[in-house]
Amino acid sequence: MNESLINDKKRAALVISITLIIINLLIFDQVRDFDFVHYDDDAYVAGNRHVQAGLTLSSIRWAFTATDAGFWHPLTWLSLMLDHEMYGGNAGGYHGTNLIWHMLNSLLLFFVFSMMTGALWRSAFVAALFALHPLHVESVAWIAERKDVLSTFFWLLTMGAYLYYVKRPVVSRYLLILLFFSLGLMAKPMLVTLPCVLLLLDFWPLDRAQVLLKAAQADCQTITGGVRPRILTGLFPLIMEKIPLLILSTIAAFVVYYTETRAGALSSLEAFPLTMRTSHALVSYFVYLGKTFWPVNLAVFYPHPGQWPYLAVLTALSFLGAITFGFLRYSLRFPYAAVGWLWYLGAMAPVIGFIQLGTQGMADRYTYVPLIGIFVIIAWGAPDVLKRWRFQVAVISLAAVAILFVLGYLSWRQTGYWRNAETLFRHTAKVTSNNYLAHNNLGAALARQGKIEAAIMQYEEALKIIPLYADALFNIGQALSARGRLEEAEERYRESLQSKPSFVEAHNNLGIVLARQGKTEEAVQHFAAALRLRPDYEAAGKNLRFILQGQGKFKKPGK
Repeated sequence: MNESLINDKKRAALVISITLIIINLLIFDQVRDFDFVHYDDDAYVAGNRHVQAGLTLSSIRWAFTATDAGFWHPLTWLSLMLDHEMYGGNAGGYHGTNLIWHMLNSLLLFFVFSMMTGALWRSAFVAALFALHPLHVESVAWIAERKDVLSTFFWLLTMGAYLYYVKRPVVSRYLLILLFFSLGLMAKPMLVTLPCVLLLLDFWPLDRAQVLLKAAQADCQTITGGVRPRILTGLFPLIMEKIPLLILSTIAAFVVYYTETRAGALSSLEAFPLTMRTSHALVSYFVYLGKTFWPVNLAVFYPHPGQWPYLAVLTALSFLGAITFGFLRYSLRFPYAAVGWLWYLGAMAPVIGFIQLGTQGMADRYTYVPLIGIFVIIAWGAPDVLKRWRFQVAVISLAAVAILFVLGYLSWRQTGYWRNAETLFRHTAKVTSNNYLAHNNLGAALARQGKIEAAIMQYEEALKIIPLYADALFNIGQALSARGRLEEAEERYRESLQSKPSFVEAHNNLGIVLARQGKTEEAVQHFAAALRLRPDYEAAGKNLRFILQGQGKFKKPGK
């Protein structure tokens, strides 16, 4: 390659990089004026005393030992603590940091793929689709999803380090892969499938297994009794070099299982049987693809639909099976299609529904990394499909600009819904049906504005969908208590605890209502119950000490 051509590619790469930065700012810079949405944001920032303490020795120690929010992700906690050092309680600062990480991910994706493939403009299109797709808005605009954008940064760094290692396989370069991969797992365990993706990259675009595939094809044509296909032996080194990464993935998976079980987030097989999980996973793969190509009516929470109709499951299975068979059948001719499709299927596997967390059916944020595989198929497939067209370059260029413009507009509009909790959950309730969480959280947003009666109406809407919805019952109790209707509030808190006995906040608030009615003995029991469930629950501890001091029963330690 002559020097002039190299300089031209460098200039083009610079222009592409600047363009990626600009389009990210045009779409997402609005988030710097947004508020907390009080859906997981409290647990991650607004109500987390450790994060709000900033980067202290105590908080750093907590970050590496905590399993709050159901995950062990110390790097995410440290990132949020650093933000607090810079922005304090200003939500816009945290949003801005998420935007920076997303911008860096877009640039990294472009550079890694352009270095792996040498295809500058196709890599640029993949990065632009990644930057602008509406399904990725949730990962950028939601402060609690810092773990998503941060872990993806290390996912892409791991890919870059892998490319560096492939060029010269030495121990020092492999250790760099292990470092970035470990850091990514410490931000979010979504990276557990990355070793398998690296194996896919060995087939395309790195072509490390291309010779082996041809050898296997020759074996299949000449195989006789007792002859072993050479493909298994040839692939052995490629698989073996992923073993340390797979060990780390296994450890991370066990940590997730432990933390989610401890948090009570893992749903039982009684609530979600295996047949329901399998059918939902198949349909979800299909639905996510639909949202990829028609990204409208997106929401922060999709209620689990339960058992899908058999026709829907059969349709999804047939569709997925046909695509998988077709891409694998022509994998030697179109290797990017097989790799991109398996990337999508594999990267989505941990969150597709076989392991059910909570009661959500799907989540836009789950597509943040998996859709890269689909984007690769589009970016490399379109030129192949249109290669015989006379005006191929012009058609593809105009189509690409039009697609990115539409996606950009949809993402800009979708981002706007994240301005605050009221706009987010009002939109979610509008575009989904039977969304109990949207009504409950909309009610909570209205209550924070002092619109108590409007809030109660939303809580009641949630209870029409799930009559024993503990959070809605609790929130109604809070609203009634604020109105001085203590007996009604007491009844709601008791119903909330009947539905969810481990609800520590309900124990504490019921204790407060009982104390205000003079029922101090029973109030003490509920404060004590809250502390048994959560020993470091400061509010319940203060309330219990206040009552016991008033009764002359409280003694300081050592007396």
